[in-house]
Amino acid sequence: MNYEQLFQSKLCSATDAVSLIPDHSFIVQGMATGEPPGLLEAIADRARNGGFTDLRMTALLPMAASARTIFSDDVTDIIHWESLFATGADRNLIAEGIASFSPAFFHQIPRLITEFMDVNVAIVCVSRIDRHGYMSLGTSVDVNKAAIAKADVVIAEVNENMPRVHGDSWVHISEVDAVIQNNVPLTVLPTPPEKEEDSAMGEIIAGMIPNGACIQLGIGGVPNAVAKSLMGHQNLGIHTEMFVDSMVDLVESGVANGTQKTFHAGKALYAFAAGSQRMYEFLDDNPYIEAHPVSYTNYPPNIAKNDNQISVNSTIEVDLTGQCCSESIGIQQFSGTGGQHDYARGAFDSKGGKSIIAFYSTAKSGTVSRVVPTLTPGAVVTTPRNDVHWVVSEFGAENLKGKTTAARAEALIRLAHPKFRDQLTAEAKKLRYL
Repeated sequence: MNYEQLFQSKLCSATDAVSLIPDHSFIVQGMATGEPPGLLEAIADRARNGGFTDLRMTALLPMAASARTIFSDDVTDIIHWESLFATGADRNLIAEGIASFSPAFFHQIPRLITEFMDVNVAIVCVSRIDRHGYMSLGTSVDVNKAAIAKADVVIAEVNENMPRVHGDSWVHISEVDAVIQNNVPLTVLPTPPEKEEDSAMGEIIAGMIPNGACIQLGIGGVPNAVAKSLMGHQNLGIHTEMFVDSMVDLVESGVANGTQKTFHAGKALYAFAAGSQRMYEFLDDNPYIEAHPVSYTNYPPNIAKNDNQISVNSTIEVDLTGQCCSESIGIQQFSGTGGQHDYARGAFDSKGGKSIIAFYSTAKSGTVSRVVPTLTPGAVVTTPRNDVHWVVSEFGAENLKGKTTAARAEALIRLAHPKFRDQLTAEAKKLRYL
């Protein structure tokens, strides 16, 4: 079959493509740098012009394209957003009750889509087509394959800037109903400035990671500092939900060669990627890199197949028993569970593995302690105390596994900023932890 001819037969304008979307549809869209901006703009325009009266849409990590289109004030009464992970783009909409939030473990979301959600439409961003008819989901494999499998209508936005990534990232032209072309730059995430605390925690955590370990790092100052401190290590592997710029440095320096991985040896696995243009170019047609659905990368038993799997995640506050709230400030949804719990379970079950949750000891310019006697009322427990393994602040690292409530409280107080330790000790005594 001539797949180029099939591609051309399905190629249309964004306006014509979104006309295939029935009113009252539930739409799953690509997340993060996999947002399809041309399709989102066309959906918002159609809603403004009376083409839709009611839509539901969902994704994790909506970014700038969603904010300037489907989150516009003039369409939010028609397009109802259901967030799977709050970001700066939709956090205020959730707080104001304009959008809703769906709690979920990241690795379970593909199953939720296929078994528990009435998905009608999937809209995704893909790479250029090859001679075999395949396009890559590139930076956003995560939940998109499940959405494509479930949806009645699939529309792909082809962007030549989307990297073609190996692994289980492929979408065939026969699987889509319409394609549009929109060759715009992918969203670039700026590198945050390094704080003094980042450097301290980076060195502490790097010291906990042996040569030959397999790592999962998130995004932000602490993971960047960890990667920087790992430059003297050898034979690291990568199995992560998110691929970030610091991992490019580890691979190109030869530190992360994957030779000692016990699951997908010689390959770096991820579910989604976001960062710099340099990183997107690094991912393109790189045989060392594989992208897979998050139901695979974040499935705790798969994570545990990597010996010495080390996961590094962050939290907003931790109470004296070890409960970690990583997604809300009181009752206000700030982010989501994401993959933190997936990796807390998987890394701990790995032979020689460690789950590490890192946090700055204070917030609000040093006026608030992140170690608290009890979580703020309404706070969400993202990682239960039974799953918390290692906790790290700029003041050190403590293992909570196998410890009594009293020993946990003492350990966490040692990680708190010195100016809050006496107060926390007094509160621990009132709670009869000490």
